[in-house]
Amino acid sequence: MAGVAVVTDSCASIPEHLLDYLHIRTVAYYIHRGQEVLRDLVTIQREEFVRWMITARFLPTTASPGPGDYFDAYKQLAIQGAKEILSLQMSSKVSGGFQAATVAQTMMQDEFPDVRIEVLDTEHVALSQGWMVIEAARGALAGLSLDRLLDSVKRMIPISRMIQTADTLKYLYMGGRIGKAQELLGTMLNIKPLIGLEDGVIVPLGKAHSRGQAYQQMADMVAGVVGRGKAKIAYVHVGAQREVEKLRELIEAKVEVVESLVGELSPALAVHSGPGTTGLCYYPVES
Repeated sequence: MAGVAVVTDSCASIPEHLLDYLHIRTVAYYIHRGQEVLRDLVTIQREEFVRWMITARFLPTTASPGPGDYFDAYKQLAIQGAKEILSLQMSSKVSGGFQAATVAQTMMQDEFPDVRIEVLDTEHVALSQGWMVIEAARGALAGLSLDRLLDSVKRMIPISRMIQTADTLKYLYMGGRIGKAQELLGTMLNIKPLIGLEDGVIVPLGKAHSRGQAYQQMADMVAGVVGRGKAKIAYVHVGAQREVEKLRELIEAKVEVVESLVGELSPALAVHSGPGTTGLCYYPVES
């Protein structure tokens, strides 16, 4: 085990091979589908969930893990020998995971007073949050201190960005996660909305008349931010692998990408974004 154990939630949507390779511990979100209570990426997987959503007659609800879920994760790591834990949660403005993890941190002080736990609100979701977790886990395996890992993640927060598009915003709206993108709801049916995240909440970034136009706008946005610099990019989607490859081709024609990966959003995020969602999570890196 690395000197610092890294914990996050399932909504970070980090590909499984990286979770295993980097020894990242995840805590699952909950999905309530009628009378069923599912655990994100534990009792329900991506492909199965997307197939169901395409024909679903109702939208499930989601719930963040409770303090007990985080406490169990921290406790297991402590039993395994961890003396320091860095727990990186999605934006506290869209989920209660950060608050639950903070309660669990306090609970741990009584049972494992010698274990230091730092809980951080990343102010991001999906693989914007995921990039922070990945880089922290790499640093932990390299032997960096908890304080250095915290500083590194905090530097990533203001420069990380997410852009997504989909055929509809109805999933975000029905799930109560529409944020400041509410203004896009009144647009024409065949308009492709572009949304992002600022200060931890969903915001509108623009709209396009087709997916191709939306992808071109995304590429222009990324190029405008990165300029002649370099970036690390995670291409994200919900059941739209072919679409995300189209986006990738446009982006990498305009931007020097030093590392990239493709990740499908977890079911708990797919509830709110919907099938067909395509986008990217990225941040500029120093040359």
